[in-house]
Amino acid sequence: MKNDSLDEAPEIIKEFLGYIGTVKGRSPKTVEEYYLDLRTFFRYIKKKRGLVPKDCDFESIDISDVNLDLIRTIDLTQVFEYMNFLSTERGNHAASRSRKVSSLRSFFKFLTDKTGKLKKNPVQELETPKLKKALPKYLTLEQCLELLSKVSQMEEKNRERDYCILVLFLNCGMRLSELVGLNLNDIHFSAATVKITGKGNKERIVYLNDACIDAVRRYLAVRPNDGLADRNALFISGQKKRISPKTVQHLVKKYLAAIDLGGPGYSVHKLRHTAATLMYQQGHVDIRVLKDILGHENLGTTEIYTHVSNKQMADAAKANPLAEIKQKGGKDKLKPRPAKQNK
Repeated sequence: MKNDSLDEAPEIIKEFLGYIGTVKGRSPKTVEEYYLDLRTFFRYIKKKRGLVPKDCDFESIDISDVNLDLIRTIDLTQVFEYMNFLSTERGNHAASRSRKVSSLRSFFKFLTDKTGKLKKNPVQELETPKLKKALPKYLTLEQCLELLSKVSQMEEKNRERDYCILVLFLNCGMRLSELVGLNLNDIHFSAATVKITGKGNKERIVYLNDACIDAVRRYLAVRPNDGLADRNALFISGQKKRISPKTVQHLVKKYLAAIDLGGPGYSVHKLRHTAATLMYQQGHVDIRVLKDILGHENLGTTEIYTHVSNKQMADAAKANPLAEIKQKGGKDKLKPRPAKQNK
């Protein structure tokens, strides 16, 4: 978390952020998101109660004076009004509002259950906004093969590195931060495994198939070794530093565009969706095993990959024992009419 942002936080929020970062083991980015959500909430409270001048810019409201006395006066009705404010005035979608609800719940639970500073949790009955359950976008098996083939054919300086990155994404379902954080000693060829450090610094072991082993070996044969800023990093940038998330995002978009998948919605995270979908649909991997491979805390998160393809739905319709039953006799008008041809 940025120090200049933390300096603006009141002590009671600093205590909570310290708990989230150390005891709960959340990443600095997650801790910062908690703070930004709480800052928005208390800016709203101060503005709503007239604790700042009416013409005061919302983004300039200082919350360093927020204390337990103010927090004790907050009730569920005010939180409902805040959620309405997020929707109508700030244009926050359900996913964004849902995250802010989670931040408030965690903060007030800390004050009641962990520290006992509050006797009653005012947001205990606060519901999470319902999210639209959209199917995750993913590449088909044919598109994956085309993508890897395209990288192999391109005359790129970092071809082996980029190919290896794509292979790991498509086979292991890693998150962007997990791939960027890989070190040389995380790869174990003898056991054919990779140690991945996920959210909250939780480690998991994922097995590497032959494609991954081959791609990693080919990359290591050409990986720079001299003048490195981080000798432990697996993937090295052109500046001989650990490759950055931005660089990985750029190269993935570049190769996706090369196979005409450069439109909106296709990104690094879609490769993670692809790996999970292919393992579940075509590899028939058990959903509980898939949960561990992806590093999900809850099985519910993994279940978005149990969606079925159009082909599976078509096959299911054909498999119905009534699929071949046709009406005998009757008038011709009951038969489907041939499609009209354009003259």
